[in-house]
Amino acid sequence: MIFCKKHSIASVLVLLCSVWMASSYAQDANRKSVAAPSAAPTIADNKVRNIDGVAAIVNTGYITRKEIDDRIVALQKQGAKVGDGAEFRKAVLERLIVEKIQMQNAEQEGIRVTNKELDKIIGDIAEKNKVNLADFRAKVIASGISYERYKESLREDVVLTRFREREVDARIKISDAEVDNFISERARAIAVKGGQPPRSTPGTSAGPEEIDIAQIFIPVDAGAGVSVQAEAKKKADALLLAARGDVDFMQLGAMAAKENPKIKFQELGYRTPDRLPQIFYDAVRNVGGGQTAKAVVKSPAGFHVLKVLDRRTLVAGGAPQQEAPPEVSQTPPQAIPITQTLSRHILLRTRADFTDQDAERRLQGYRDQVRAKTADFGELAKKYSEDGSAPNGGDLGWMSPGDLVPAFEQAMNRLQIGEVSNPVQSEFGWHLIQVMDRREGQLTIEKQRQFARAAIRERKYEQAYLDWIRELRDSATVKVLNAEDVATSPR
Repeated sequence: MIFCKKHSIASVLVLLCSVWMASSYAQDANRKSVAAPSAAPTIADNKVRNIDGVAAIVNTGYITRKEIDDRIVALQKQGAKVGDGAEFRKAVLERLIVEKIQMQNAEQEGIRVTNKELDKIIGDIAEKNKVNLADFRAKVIASGISYERYKESLREDVVLTRFREREVDARIKISDAEVDNFISERARAIAVKGGQPPRSTPGTSAGPEEIDIAQIFIPVDAGAGVSVQAEAKKKADALLLAARGDVDFMQLGAMAAKENPKIKFQELGYRTPDRLPQIFYDAVRNVGGGQTAKAVVKSPAGFHVLKVLDRRTLVAGGAPQQEAPPEVSQTPPQAIPITQTLSRHILLRTRADFTDQDAERRLQGYRDQVRAKTADFGELAKKYSEDGSAPNGGDLGWMSPGDLVPAFEQAMNRLQIGEVSNPVQSEFGWHLIQVMDRREGQLTIEKQRQFARAAIRERKYEQAYLDWIRELRDSATVKVLNAEDVATSPR
């Protein structure tokens, strides 16, 4: 199951590398150093500008204007909306700068990918694409880059992935108390049986406060142009306006996600202010329970619509003033009933000659055939799916909440038994999903703790990643020279 959260890191790397190859990033693998200017900075800058159209110096390395051009071309091949003018080029350059800084730090930390490891990864990619190595090599060359350059760029991508995982994971700390609190709140929610908990006003006492926040998140790519940013902001403002009315916030999020699978919605659970992203806390500092933030929150990842579901103040000993139902507080931990889903899917991955639009169009064709009963879903999966489940007709087995990546799970949960979804995009490609059956199961104590840790880690990951990137960027020496002009000479 390549899109399951259970998959190994190695599998993730292989898939990320496959996606990279498909997008044909023509990144510069040249790692030459540029000496820092000394006595005559103006003359040195002029000389640097003439070195193959350098756009920026990053510590002891550099980024060329040709690299910016190549990245924009790659984004266009992926079907991304590419903005016009200098502003978009600067956004792309900033992304390249961050990647360069990460690579430099990874090299300093001694993170390496041996030739043997690289050959194994390439072999796995070729196998996933159902071609032999000779044909795979030919496909790489046909995409417009040399095979050796592809290998070195692939090596860099794997190094960066390993470095990011190591550094960000080390920043995420999850205490047993957090796990216990997550399980307690989950049990409390089940005990309430969907009833609305009592609302409170913003805490005014000196005691510790916990805030339960829900969000609807509209992601925006860092390199998106002004028009894309404006469109996302407009959508966020509309959702905020709707959330102020007589509507269930989570249902509103579900409807938005149904219209656009990239939109995410979640309840963060009770958190003290220090466990909330600072921009979130600033937005809801004076917002009472049951109320929305006054404005949409903008982060580097996109736009957030926030609602305070509840606030509570902890008294001495850490117990909240709002008492949990007796059946929860007086009952020892026990297995929690859950709904498990049996589903199957067809996965298509994009590549240089097969865009997002191509994948979505092809899956729509398969969906129409299944709905018209002119084709069997399982047979289509065996023939066309690019997932390891293909030989079994795309069968994924029984899945519990949290076993699958959010985009897939949310789409699956909206389906009735026997229903086939519209094409769904996740970080692994495009899926067509069919729900075969559902059953009631139990989440054991051990499984609850595993699920709680995974859920808490997912909540913390985005902020930890953004903090890490910001620190790397702030600690680097970067000088932008000329990013506006396109390259005038080939490398």
